[in-house]
Amino acid sequence: MLKKLFKGLGITVLAVVIFIAGYFAFMMITDYKPPEVLTMKVESSNSTAKEALKKNEPISVMTFNIGYCGLDKGQDFFLDGGTMSRSRSKEQTQENLRSITDFIKHQNPTLVLLQEVDIKSSRSNNINQMKYMKEQLTDFAASFAINYKVPWVPVPLTHPMGGTYGGLLSFSKYDSTSATRYALPGQEPWPRQLAELDRCFIENRIIVEGGKELILINAHLSAYDKGGNIRKQQLDFLNRHISKEYAEGNYVIIGGDWNHVIPGTDPKLFKWTEPWPDWCVAMPEELIPQDFKWAADKDIPTVRQNSKAFEEGENFVAVIDGFLVSPNVDIVKVEGHNLGFENSDHNPVTGTFILK
Repeated sequence: MLKKLFKGLGITVLAVVIFIAGYFAFMMITDYKPPEVLTMKVESSNSTAKEALKKNEPISVMTFNIGYCGLDKGQDFFLDGGTMSRSRSKEQTQENLRSITDFIKHQNPTLVLLQEVDIKSSRSNNINQMKYMKEQLTDFAASFAINYKVPWVPVPLTHPMGGTYGGLLSFSKYDSTSATRYALPGQEPWPRQLAELDRCFIENRIIVEGGKELILINAHLSAYDKGGNIRKQQLDFLNRHISKEYAEGNYVIIGGDWNHVIPGTDPKLFKWTEPWPDWCVAMPEELIPQDFKWAADKDIPTVRQNSKAFEEGENFVAVIDGFLVSPNVDIVKVEGHNLGFENSDHNPVTGTFILK
């Protein structure tokens, strides 16, 4: 009996080892490895303006991390201390997508920078969010860059994230001369890196009257980066990139989810009872080019902690979404939109700027 028991146990252990080894081999073979610099297609619409951006006239830019339309106020997230990773239902994902898109249409900004937009992911019920948004936002040219393409993310074990295929999506009412995906440096340790995002930013180049260009960047920096080494590498890369563009006389606007507390804002201005989360750290300002300016609304939180469903006054909140602009860009106004985290774990921010 004991011999049969040990034999059965040995076969079970061997099967588990083979399964795990096979999974990692599959993940390594299918690992998405984009080039460091990738030219992307710009999908213009018939109403996209072909003329140059005007100097000394206001343009509006919105940034919004839409949380794959699966992190509405009723959700938690396992990396924040919750248990979930997926939307509650396909119907809820569709409602979140409709509401977010309708809000963007109503605000009608000149430029839109979106993060965590899914094309076909288990976590968002395989709804093609990019396709829906492009069909609704017909006045815009669109550029999309993949930053999360993994066949199967096995965590959390009770509600695994599953297959992911999503990224950054930029919309513009002006035609771009080019759109480029730039890979951001830094990588999580193996094997975690196999199931992590391939961080990047989209750069759209838009002609400004007089011959210079607006360098419009849609960025989403790393979050759960213990010690902050990866985020520092990413900020240093951005610093060198935008410093070069500004030195050449171009205008620079970066919008996105920085995953740092934006300078000039303070989470302590808001009411919350949770402990301060490890991922929320101050922006290392020494990595920001001299004379570049931050544009954020210090009075409206843009992100909430997802340890549990949102309860105002309880979940930790902070301002980590906003803009960084070059010295030749004037900040007219910055408005955070307090949507109560109804359809995403982020609130959008709109900046109004003038190119001098």
